[in-house]
Amino acid sequence: MKKFSVVIAGGGSTFTPGIVLMLLDNLDKFPIRQIKFYDNDKKRQEIIAKACEIILKEQAPEIEFLATVDPKEAFTDVDFVMAHIRVGKYAMRELDEKIPLRYNVLGQETCGPGGIAYGMRSIGGILEIIDYMEKYSPDAWMLNYSNPAAIVAEATRKLRPDSKILNICDMPVGIEERMAQIVGLESRKEMNVTYYGLNHFGWWSSITDKAGNDLMPQIKEHVAKYGYVAATDEGQHVDQSWNDTFHKAKDVYAVDPTTLPNTYLKYYLFPDYVVEHSNKEYTRANEVMDGREKFVFGEAEKIIKQQSTKGSKLHIDEHASYIVDLARAIAYNTHERMLLIVENKGAIENFEPTAMVEIPCIVGSNGPEPLSIGKIPRFQKGLMEQQVAVEKLVVEAWAEGSYQKLWQAITLSKTVPSAKVAKDILDDLIEANKDYWPELN
Repeated sequence: MKKFSVVIAGGGSTFTPGIVLMLLDNLDKFPIRQIKFYDNDKKRQEIIAKACEIILKEQAPEIEFLATVDPKEAFTDVDFVMAHIRVGKYAMRELDEKIPLRYNVLGQETCGPGGIAYGMRSIGGILEIIDYMEKYSPDAWMLNYSNPAAIVAEATRKLRPDSKILNICDMPVGIEERMAQIVGLESRKEMNVTYYGLNHFGWWSSITDKAGNDLMPQIKEHVAKYGYVAATDEGQHVDQSWNDTFHKAKDVYAVDPTTLPNTYLKYYLFPDYVVEHSNKEYTRANEVMDGREKFVFGEAEKIIKQQSTKGSKLHIDEHASYIVDLARAIAYNTHERMLLIVENKGAIENFEPTAMVEIPCIVGSNGPEPLSIGKIPRFQKGLMEQQVAVEKLVVEAWAEGSYQKLWQAITLSKTVPSAKVAKDILDDLIEANKDYWPELN
């Protein structure tokens, strides 16, 4: 049986240990001969890598391990590139969130001006990784879950149209796990879903169990009362800000009770509420730096110090198991049905053919085959057209170095009240991102 070689791009990420543990937990389904880490921050990666090396020694000593900052070493002889990079790290995320808030515009990692700023940083980083992969392992596939996935996906469509990259997001997976809990199922895999939209911007239009029974009425009844807050709330997203987001889904749902919404729609439909409930001095980035960041690096340092994982609180990132499903679908031609971000090409009949939409696909060794969604309602179509125009303008601004197009993109975001506010925010963001963005004229 073939064993696979995987490189994790973003080896210094706080999510990397959870992904390694998840890969080790699935070796029976997806055998691995080699795991490599690649990052351009050597010092940060070193801590995560040393801890992961000890985890591998204990659990799967036969797997070769290498952590490197050399692209040739990292990308040679790999079957899959799993990419979750954050250009500018949390220091820049903090600015993405705090700069818009100065103008009473929401500050969020992937939505609104903050998401646009992050997108402008991410595009170059992702293209660089694609180019390394194509140079050193031309048959490899890249599974990209770097944010902001919508802008990154549009950039790869436009600027690397022939590359073997699959853009994915774990947010629908997380919400579907909650839905499964709500209806008393063991796992989201016991449901069949139809979902459509853009990344962080979509709706479920049908959910059934494997026998074909409609689960929507029961889930809707729960969401109308409690949002996506399930009876047993544990797992990855339990910070106060996440609980608020899951709770607020009931108000988002009320806007269109014929569907079930992605939680991120709160940022577009209730931006005033979000600003009102934001602490301008202490945003989500600060929460993460003081929470997960300290926790993961603290645990890694403990493992290194004692040269053993005994007593370690690092846990499997269950959310990430869909990455194994995706890799398996490619490797073994499983034809699994999964949500991916793909070029529309008529899957949503009454929507822009070149838009990167998030819809169910059947995945096999040649990549994804999008399923037909048919026509979508006017409300969703209107929102999506506005948002897809934002994403396309951002990518054009990056590719052309166009100040004008980036100003237009921020102006068009549903989170921003006027062109003047958009320009003020843009000028501040340019100053903050001068080491990361292309020069704009």
